[in-house]
Amino acid sequence: MKNSNEIGKSAEDYLESMLILKEKNGYVRSVDIAGFLGVTKPSVSNAMKRLREEGYIEMDHSGFITVTEKGMEIADKIYTRHKKLKDFFVALGVDPAIAEDDACKIEHDISDETFDAICSHIDKFSKANKTKKKQ
Repeated sequence: MKNSNEIGKSAEDYLESMLILKEKNGYVRSVDIAGFLGVTKPSVSNAMKRLREEGYIEMDHSGFITVTEKGMEIADKIYTRHKKLKDFFVALGVDPAIAEDDACKIEHDISDETFDAICSHIDKFSKANKTKKKQ
């Protein structure tokens, strides 16, 4: 099985967008992905073909897309990274719009070790703040 680093940033973005659209709309269609990512419908069509061939998604006869368990592992990992990194950057004082852009860039390339260290730091900081508030 390929890990997320082997499928490419573009595929990760497509899978992440499908997770977000599914949560937002309750369904996913190619046209929605195109609008969400700001890409052309033919680009989405090509990506969907590749993702379907690799077993990351399934598409029914009506054009509704389902992310498979294999695809969901990657989508969830990338989306979790995105949210955590954005929140971390905002907590550091970065403008939310810039934090959003930076999280999107970094979510693909950051190592598991560095991401885990950031999460550990956030957890320690959160616990320390809760202890201070109780005093």
